[in-house]
Amino acid sequence: MGESGFWDSQEGAQKVIGQANGFKGVIQGIVAYRKRLEDAVALKDLIQETGEEEVSYVAELEGVLVALEAEMETLEVASFLSGPHDKANAILSIHAGAGGTESCDWAEMLLRLYTRWAERRGFEMEIQDLQAGDEAGVSRATIRLSGPNAYGYAKAERGVHRLVRISPFDSNKRRHTSFASVDVIAEIEDDIKFDINETELRIDTYRSSGKGGQHVNKTDSAIRITHLPTNIVVTCQNERSQLKNKQSAMKTLKSRLMERLEDEKRSTMEKFYGEKGEMGWGNQIRSYVMQPYQLVKDLRTGVDTGNVQAVLDGDIDPFVNAWLRAGGPTARKQAGVEEED
Repeated sequence: MGESGFWDSQEGAQKVIGQANGFKGVIQGIVAYRKRLEDAVALKDLIQETGEEEVSYVAELEGVLVALEAEMETLEVASFLSGPHDKANAILSIHAGAGGTESCDWAEMLLRLYTRWAERRGFEMEIQDLQAGDEAGVSRATIRLSGPNAYGYAKAERGVHRLVRISPFDSNKRRHTSFASVDVIAEIEDDIKFDINETELRIDTYRSSGKGGQHVNKTDSAIRITHLPTNIVVTCQNERSQLKNKQSAMKTLKSRLMERLEDEKRSTMEKFYGEKGEMGWGNQIRSYVMQPYQLVKDLRTGVDTGNVQAVLDGDIDPFVNAWLRAGGPTARKQAGVEEED
């Protein structure tokens, strides 16, 4: 950054600054932790010198140790994020399963969950595509999460999510089971060379759906791009400008094609997609049970909690951290929740 000509390219300079800040964040976190650890050792020595009658010192030390243990876990989990794209931004897509209004409402609940989780982790969230359900909820949604290790953490959510509850849409108050799938890909940087043949693309324009101003829903600003050889479809409608929507959609398409290319190099699809499969029984990675009891259980790691509301408010780090500790994509299902409807 101190070299002459560093600011000749604003885009290149900002990228270097971003990388430097990322490295500083990692190093400063470890240095700060080491300092707090040294302070705890000094407090322990002080307690030994003054005697056990100083109860307040002992209570203070216990509190410090609890905080240090929690911070150590955070640093340890972050050290697992060594994949080639773990530091990249994440593109997370939610799709409602079969079940009509029930599944669309569940998909919207998941969208709210990940919005709250992004706020907790300090990620910036941008909605790239949102398709409302016929009666309620959303049938699909695509969001972009940007921040340190966004993809590294978000990839733990790839899979089928299952909800069991008393349906608010059923006048007979019966228990329903709904499914929604979550897919997560890493956002590929623009400087990575990956050519896409324009003749292999079908680009459609249409009017944005959902809530908008006087301009959003009156012009064909939304973009849908279909990659004909692979039949991969990406959409973007969050910007007023058709050009900006096209740029965002092309970036997403590039990311999906890169992920597909890397996946083909592996021996089996499961090594990349993990446990994600058809949206139905036996393929879910996590169950959210609200009736007849309260329980959220991750079927890959066995981690569970009875505080369903906290999870729906974005408190999913215990599940994410446990999955990363268990080996990430190689983690296998260890437990399950079985109910009879």
